[in-house]
Amino acid sequence: MPAVSGVLVELISMEIGQDQFGFLGSDGQCCCGLVGLSERATRLCDRRFTMTVNKYAGQCSGCDTRVASGAGKMVGPHGGWKTYCPHCKPVPPARGDHDGWHRLPLASLDFETTGVDPRQDRVVSYGLLGDQGGESVGLINPGMLIPPRSTEVHGITDEQVKDAQPAAVGIAMIVDWVQTVIDRGVGLVVFNAPYDLTMLRCEAERWGVHQPDWDRLLVVDPYVIDWGIERGRLGRSKLTDVCDYYGVKIDNAHDATCDARAARDVVAEMGARQPDIGAGTLASLAQRQREWYALRAENWNEYAKRVGRSLDDPHGWPLSRN
Repeated sequence: MPAVSGVLVELISMEIGQDQFGFLGSDGQCCCGLVGLSERATRLCDRRFTMTVNKYAGQCSGCDTRVASGAGKMVGPHGGWKTYCPHCKPVPPARGDHDGWHRLPLASLDFETTGVDPRQDRVVSYGLLGDQGGESVGLINPGMLIPPRSTEVHGITDEQVKDAQPAAVGIAMIVDWVQTVIDRGVGLVVFNAPYDLTMLRCEAERWGVHQPDWDRLLVVDPYVIDWGIERGRLGRSKLTDVCDYYGVKIDNAHDATCDARAARDVVAEMGARQPDIGAGTLASLAQRQREWYALRAENWNEYAKRVGRSLDDPHGWPLSRN
């Protein structure tokens, strides 16, 4: 579900020759048209790090055969493209035999919501996957109408949620579940964590629910980890894109339970196939994710200061401080 959050997506600007940033939703989809970027920046959204048909002939980066114009794909950021023939595409490293956090049982969480702003919108469905195999899934009556645009994304209608549990009850249950994960020291997988976790914090505030102990939560965010590994080399980093690269099946994108399961599966593959990432503890991984997120925010802020745009919080992971 797209969200106005502190998470960033690179937009390649041909004119200024550097990254511009817009906001991402929980699945990594750009919401730049909703946050006041310029018309040009909005158009550039579809020209960010991506995979596209090769405009010019070149050599395949996979097998070194000649690829005619329009016959293959180009992958990467503007100025750093790699060409691939139809038979080749980037593949992740093989799984290693190293130990690390990726071998631990992990919990996972995902929401579908009424809209793009965690401070104004509401949770309508949740998928909570426990580290020991149990799961809790369901609908929540958000106490407001679901905009048609949001229903188009996740398929949940006002009719479906009218008899669902009230928001105050559902949010209290979710917060209790998260606190149990925290107390047990289990890692929680959340794709694009600042969106879902900020949404949960705001919902808890709205309904008078006691906040979980956020400072002790061990978050594993495959969106941020992917950026830390690839720096946009492979194109778009929506959940479906990352799953495709790592060979993880995702049955029904934008279903909270399916997305939570896919995020957990793909982060396990990341840890197994990237020894530099996987061979560590959950605590050390959390620190690296903070650093990666901060680096992206600082890169944006250098540009934003020059052109008079609003700044991003380098400390806005794993949830916004505002």
